[in-house]
Amino acid sequence: MPTVKVNDINIYYETYGEGEPLVLVMGLGGPLEWWFLQVPELSRHYRVIAFDNRGSGRSDKPDIPYTMGMMANDLAGLLDILNIASAHIFGISMGGMIAQHFTLLYPHRVKTLILGATTTGGSHAVSPDAESMKVLFDLERMQSLAPEERFREMLPFIFSQEFIRKSQSVMREIAVTMSQHITPPHGYMRQAQAIMGHDTYDRLPEIKVPTLVIAAAEDKIVPVENSRIIASRIPGAELVVFPKAGHGFNIELAEAVNRTVLDFLRRHRG
Repeated sequence: MPTVKVNDINIYYETYGEGEPLVLVMGLGGPLEWWFLQVPELSRHYRVIAFDNRGSGRSDKPDIPYTMGMMANDLAGLLDILNIASAHIFGISMGGMIAQHFTLLYPHRVKTLILGATTTGGSHAVSPDAESMKVLFDLERMQSLAPEERFREMLPFIFSQEFIRKSQSVMREIAVTMSQHITPPHGYMRQAQAIMGHDTYDRLPEIKVPTLVIAAAEDKIVPVENSRIIASRIPGAELVVFPKAGHGFNIELAEAVNRTVLDFLRRHRG
């Protein structure tokens, strides 16, 4: 699959299916493979474009300050190269932050907006607890761990204990993917710094495109209250909260998430 020059970096992307374009934007440190349970189903109905954000996966990882606006511009540049004037945008976690900025910067390029497990940032954001913050942002400790150790440490914060216990084959698949596409500490740190500078609370009412906000009730990384705040700020936004799942609910509850997303897109197609 191709890598293209966008702005100051090379971006790796993959495309699947045909039809209206649907862009998938992943979160902090995550390569596009984290969409592995969405791509097969969504690409049956749409032209799905998934890519690695700057700092992660197979895209370039310059050790310079990142901002959400910068990463939104990366997405715009990728769509330019693919000759896509407008698309449905689906972002999870940090990807949802990028999607918010992209919609505010390029409202004419967004058909619909889907925001999963994300936040407005700033003073209105509801932070995770201290233990989750340490796992997410203790960069010194992260550098001291092998990738396998880092993965095992993160698991209880991404998935429910029941899912981890019942889904060992999925855990192994994710572990293999993580080992193949490791985000280096500096890439993770630069993305984390961009998250710290993210704040769209005051501007969210400017978003006029059909918007779906989805979240998991037991998310330890981005508490569900953040999604309720976002849905209250975007005019006409729909909110769906999935029970008994964690931050990685797109994997944990893939069938329900795919069904919800496709239903929303079907109602706003064209």
